[in-house]
Amino acid sequence: MQMSLFGKIALASIFLLTVMPQSNNQSPRPRARDLGISVGILPPGKNNAITDVEGVGVGQTTLIKGDNIRTGVTAIVPHTGNLFQEKVPAAIHVGNGFGKLMGSTQVNELGEIETPILLTGTLNVPRVADALLDWMLGLPGNEQVRSINPVVGETNDGFLNDIRGRHIGRDEVFAALKSARNGEVEEGSVGAGTGTVAFGFKGGIGTSSRLLPRNLGGFTVGVLVQSNFGGVLMINGAPVGRELGKYYLKEQLEGRRIGQNQNPENAVGDLLKTDKADGSIIMVVATDAPMDHRNLKRLAERAMLGLGRTGSPSTNGSGDYVIAFSTAKQNRIRAGEALRSTQTLGNDAMSPLFEAVVEATEEAIYNSLFRAHSITGRDGNRVEALPIEKTVEILKKYGAAK
Repeated sequence: MQMSLFGKIALASIFLLTVMPQSNNQSPRPRARDLGISVGILPPGKNNAITDVEGVGVGQTTLIKGDNIRTGVTAIVPHTGNLFQEKVPAAIHVGNGFGKLMGSTQVNELGEIETPILLTGTLNVPRVADALLDWMLGLPGNEQVRSINPVVGETNDGFLNDIRGRHIGRDEVFAALKSARNGEVEEGSVGAGTGTVAFGFKGGIGTSSRLLPRNLGGFTVGVLVQSNFGGVLMINGAPVGRELGKYYLKEQLEGRRIGQNQNPENAVGDLLKTDKADGSIIMVVATDAPMDHRNLKRLAERAMLGLGRTGSPSTNGSGDYVIAFSTAKQNRIRAGEALRSTQTLGNDAMSPLFEAVVEATEEAIYNSLFRAHSITGRDGNRVEALPIEKTVEILKKYGAAK
């Protein structure tokens, strides 16, 4: 990304606030494709990341302090200009509304996004939004702005993180925004994914992209996820969760086999105590295909199919949200425009993009798991990373990896 928008970056201050995965003296873990896992039929982009969509940048701040603070913030920036002055068409789909996605009603009412998209932990949402407002109000050209709609999503990192401390503030948010860039994206236990858990293993940030062939428009679709949910893990169709013996309702099903918990009231009570499928996921979808709000909403809805392929049932306590936007320059919404001329794909051209977003969402979730390191956090709670060797053995057994 061009640095002119964000001014002169004080690199020292950014690196002071941003803890990279290598800071724990752990070597990087592989991505899904490094292990021979090829998801779907469409090819990925150069970096296999949301940043393969031209102009999109990602920046992150990872906050690891003492024994109990394991949290962060992730920023997705749709383009390098002033987003309030040049908004992008957007839509939000709510798969299950048990969550806090600030700004969603105005996005769907007006069909546009006017700030970077920030992801964080649940109780940090208001503080992150406040810092984002400071950022936007301070941009050149926004001196007379009196209303801004910040878009901030969350998942709950309270198992590993001192969530009540609400440790993310202005410095951390500004560091993430200033460091936003295109190219490779850090994944796993970083940024907003530092303290998350997925399928009982360490979750986190994951990303992937898909390219359409020229005869289908040559468009790019990129997805970034903050994974913190559960279910019965499937990877490329292989029953990994079952084979590893860690999956949703396992305890209840085993109890039923040995004759325990026959009283339905007791069974429900046990379920509430041991439910490992709640948590939430935020899926951010970017594309350079020219789309309006209506078809972006349709695109966002299909991301849920990618989520389902990984084994999620979207449980009661899982807030499952998709934020989709188009970066097509001809469709940007400029402040003060009374009459707009737009270009949008027809309905018949949407199906290949639906395939692309399903595949990219599925692979982004896998990357969030494979890249995440084991983390010990609040009160000594520890979440182990997905065991790579055992997982690869299972995948090969079912023909799901080369």
